[in-house]
Amino acid sequence: MSTCDIPGLGLTVAPNAVPDPIDDLTAGADSGAAVLAGGCFWCTEAVFRRLDGVLDVQPGYAGGAAETANYEAVCSGRTGHAEAIRISYDPARISYGQLLKVFLSVAHDPTQMNRQGNDVGTQYRSAVFPADAAQRRVAEAYLAQLTAAGVFAAPVATTIEPLVQFHVAERYHRDYAARNPGQSYIRYVSMPKVEKLETYFGDKLAKEGGR
Repeated sequence: MSTCDIPGLGLTVAPNAVPDPIDDLTAGADSGAAVLAGGCFWCTEAVFRRLDGVLDVQPGYAGGAAETANYEAVCSGRTGHAEAIRISYDPARISYGQLLKVFLSVAHDPTQMNRQGNDVGTQYRSAVFPADAAQRRVAEAYLAQLTAAGVFAAPVATTIEPLVQFHVAERYHRDYAARNPGQSYIRYVSMPKVEKLETYFGDKLAKEGGR
């Protein structure tokens, strides 16, 4: 399958053909929390809420100071923050490496630098914020593995940045896609990513009404 067959993903293969991470965390060594940034947090939250083993997803800001961790300031692109999500999950049901696989294959396009589609600015950058040295090791190894495998049509722009603090976003951002299904951005930007998840990773989806 060519990149043209998978618009906006930057992949040379189908998402479900992206290799699993060779290096991953065992359940006992996994903290059960991950912070990822991949463009608008409405989109990434909508994708990760659908996964079996994900217990909660909070939209927020990572990479900047507390005093500018608000939507208006972050949208200026001058605060250093990235729109991010904090994922709480059960490591016995889904691993950190599998979250990274979904993040890099369907949740956003990791080959875009400081943007996702028409959303442009450093606040929309692709970034992983490891919680500890083990997560950093897995993230670094997986990015190197996928680059060597040639699954992306362009160089990966994803950065690995220290997690100093995660700032929870304003309450109205939480579960935004589910609460605003008719909004044009949700229909044309967020939901196609959810649909890709459903198409390519149906085995990873949570059962309706469950977590």
